Amino acid sequence: MPHEDDTCFEIHDSRFRHLIVPSAKLEELYSGCRWAEGPVWFSDHNYLIFSDIPNQRMLRYTPDAGISVFREPSNFINGNTRDRSGRLISCQHGNRQVVRTEIDGTITVLADRYQGKRLNSPNDVVVKSDGSIWFTDPTYGILSDYEGYRTEPDLPTRNVYRLDPESGDLRAVVEDFQQPNGLAFSPDERLLYIADSAYSHDESAPRHIRVFDVVDGQRLENGCIFCTIDKGLPDGFRLDLQGNVWTSAGDGVHCFAPDGTLLGKILVPQTVANLTFGGPRKNRLFITATQSLYAIYTLATGAQYP
Repeated sequence: MPHEDDTCFEIHDSRFRHLIVPSAKLEELYSGCRWAEGPVWFSDHNYLIFSDIPNQRMLRYTPDAGISVFREPSNFINGNTRDRSGRLISCQHGNRQVVRTEIDGTITVLADRYQGKRLNSPNDVVVKSDGSIWFTDPTYGILSDYEGYRTEPDLPTRNVYRLDPESGDLRAVVEDFQQPNGLAFSPDERLLYIADSAYSHDESAPRHIRVFDVVDGQRLENGCIFCTIDKGLPDGFRLDLQGNVWTSAGDGVHCFAPDGTLLGKILVPQTVANLTFGGPRKNRLFITATQSLYAIYTLATGAQYP
């Protein structure tokens, strides 16, 4: 039901009231993207980097200075994260690869093939505390010339991968998705959540997030559906320190408790693609939604690195 103060919040469970600031307003920080995605907060520099995929650029938002261009052209970069050394890890649609931006600005290709075949279009990525890189590889970036270069896939669209950046070992850890999308670890890294969001007019197409046990830091077992989105599809998402899942959806951001209960929503006027916690106290939720970058303060603290 809507929040009684007629704000942008919908309260579905009383626990959500302990995660939001009732008086907080949704702020539109920038508009002018074609499809905003991949937000990642740089706590050591006090800025946010995010992707504008069709415009082939990455933008930087600094609280005191606003928007500037971080990289152009970007080769249709989509999802971004950072490793434990603070380096930027990105999923590139254009070259169909996962890349790392080194401290000196040079770019290292981490993965572009699996079993001798080109990756489809790496979409989203997370880094575990042991340095391993986990990413999804659907076909969204090769379905048209809008977010990449149209071509036929060389690999199944069903795979999620784990990469050891030291040895270069790349393995499929899950092979039964329709179109894997966003992913994130629980704060203790014992669980990995992965969105399955095949865009289709078929009502039976998945629009849920699955959760897996992480075994020995290398394998995924006991997968099951964690939650289903009631408006639109899940794309990118993040967790807070309490293990709540904050996910993108068609009508805004949906927040789910660790038990899978929908706690509430932050209503956003555009379709949300991704989000991340940032700011000095990691309590400001940055939201990339179609053409715009939004932000809202919360009572939750994001579980993210570094």
